[in-house]
Amino acid sequence: AGTTEDKLKESALIRVKCAGVNPVDAYIRSGHYSVLPHLPYTPGREGSGIVEQVGEKVKDFKIGDRVWFTDPLIGSCADYSIADKFYKLNDETSFAEGATLGIKYMTAYRALFLKAHARAGQTVLIHGASGGVGLAACQLAFASSLKVIGTASTVDGRQLVKENGAEFVVDHSKGEYWEELKEAYPSGFDVILEMLANANLEHDFELVANNGCIIVIGSRGTVEVNPRLLMVKEACVRGALLAKSSANEYDFMSAHIGRLLMENAIRPVISKRFPLRQLSAAHRYIIHHIGSHGSVVIDMDLG
Repeated sequence: AGTTEDKLKESALIRVKCAGVNPVDAYIRSGHYSVLPHLPYTPGREGSGIVEQVGEKVKDFKIGDRVWFTDPLIGSCADYSIADKFYKLNDETSFAEGATLGIKYMTAYRALFLKAHARAGQTVLIHGASGGVGLAACQLAFASSLKVIGTASTVDGRQLVKENGAEFVVDHSKGEYWEELKEAYPSGFDVILEMLANANLEHDFELVANNGCIIVIGSRGTVEVNPRLLMVKEACVRGALLAKSSANEYDFMSAHIGRLLMENAIRPVISKRFPLRQLSAAHRYIIHHIGSHGSVVIDMDLG
């Protein structure tokens, strides 16, 4: 992977304008994550800002460029960050919108296209579709001519999912919501994006189509399932973890996302902004707020 000195030569010092907030940030801060960072640690896995300095090996970027970035060497929830995975942010995209691309859109893209190999005309079920990753997946799937179906627990959330490409949305807080999905789509779903596998995976086995694929993006516990359902459908379950991406995959995903932004085919939805001094409140909000409605960001201009 190269030494820290090597990485710095390929990195930029970025004056952060906005930082995305994700559940993983709260898990890391509270110590409830599989791999914890060495201290001292600056939170934040995605952000946007303005290039202040560039390393000697950096090409095609200059001081003053607007950028979005992911997986920084120094976290995004600070006035300045250092990143070696940074990409140009077009003038029509706000810094708040750009701050959501590095984790939410990259995760959704990886799950849909690099792991599920989704293609036009297929049906995709997106659990928790009103959240940051869920809405990103809705937009990316719709832009690629997939049939989008979502779940969300609130009236506002379900309306938001419909506005972002879904043709059908159900309330996953209702008992046996999966029966409604089976009735509406008796052939099942070619792709299922699973944000909370411990709650839904058992039913995903019933909902997945023949030769379909369930992609696990998130889980908060264990679950008991019946593998025979996968066998008779010749379906599969795969995990998707953005951090496993290669350098080429990061470049490929960011280029496609950037192109879709330029074409106005995708547009991040910002639900709430916090100032940097309220980062802990933002972490509590993203974990405990009932009914997600887009992305949460830290806005440095709020003080």
